[in-house]
Amino acid sequence: MKFGPVPLAEAEGAVLAHSVALPGAKLKKGHVLASGDLAEMRRAGLLEVIVARLEPGDVAEDAAAQRLAEALLPDPAAAQLRIGPATTGRVNLHALGPGVLEVDAARINAVNAVHPMITVATLRPWQRCAARAMVATVKIISYAVPEAALDAACAAARGGALHLHGPVARTATLIETEVGSDPGDKGRRATRARLERFGTTLGPRVLVPHRTGPLAEAIRAAAGDIILILTGSATSDLHDVAPEALRSAGGEVSHFGMPVDPGNLLFYGSLGTRPVIGLPGCARSPALNGADWVLERLICGRQVSPAEIAGMGVGGLLKEPPSRPRPREG
Repeated sequence: MKFGPVPLAEAEGAVLAHSVALPGAKLKKGHVLASGDLAEMRRAGLLEVIVARLEPGDVAEDAAAQRLAEALLPDPAAAQLRIGPATTGRVNLHALGPGVLEVDAARINAVNAVHPMITVATLRPWQRCAARAMVATVKIISYAVPEAALDAACAAARGGALHLHGPVARTATLIETEVGSDPGDKGRRATRARLERFGTTLGPRVLVPHRTGPLAEAIRAAAGDIILILTGSATSDLHDVAPEALRSAGGEVSHFGMPVDPGNLLFYGSLGTRPVIGLPGCARSPALNGADWVLERLICGRQVSPAEIAGMGVGGLLKEPPSRPRPREG
């Protein structure tokens, strides 16, 4: 592609690089100049114009963006994503429904390393998305790119770089424990709001004493596709009341603790095929906490390994809710 000022006599068919104001009209950046446009510019006293001129082997921005988007999503329906129309060198990708976004960072990085004018920007991996949310944008920065570079970017993208995982847990049971008094409905309200983002229904209230036996019975009786435990006293050890109750109910504890603050005192495991999450006390607040990152993925049928939990510490210093009883500084 050639870029720069040219006499008007050489500008027909070129792409206008900067908007041009004319008497009673305006030619916008990106407009392909026709003979009538050049006549208007001559009448306005212009002698030259800054343009981009495609050369043999170049692919225009919209066509290039469309090709790259289709390479990123060879089967949009299977990925639960939609490819939007190409305009001004941009194609946006949107979620078909609620879910969490899986991103193959290595593929995206490889695409972005091919040519500085070929770019893909995505949401962070495993970010929660609402239906119709934009999850990525393909942008060709210049007006055209060499076809060889576009071919290389498409080859790097192929194989499926993006996938939205929709919810598989349609119902949830929240078991709360009490220590001396009814904990109220604050935690239940916050939990219901988190579940409703995915269309997951919260079952009837379950409140038991903060003891291993009653809690184990409640876990065994829980009907939800996913089981959540919110204790009246924080879980502070792998063998505290709630983890021991899960084991006593016949379940397994996979992990305790996470390097995300708020959210340190989380544990998770399973009861048969159903995931079980021991929520930290900060889950009573609607503010983002580490439990959200685990809950969202498990609702959508994605496993979370201890190694992945360990990797959440980078970026895991989250905003404290004002209601936190023991602030980090204070």
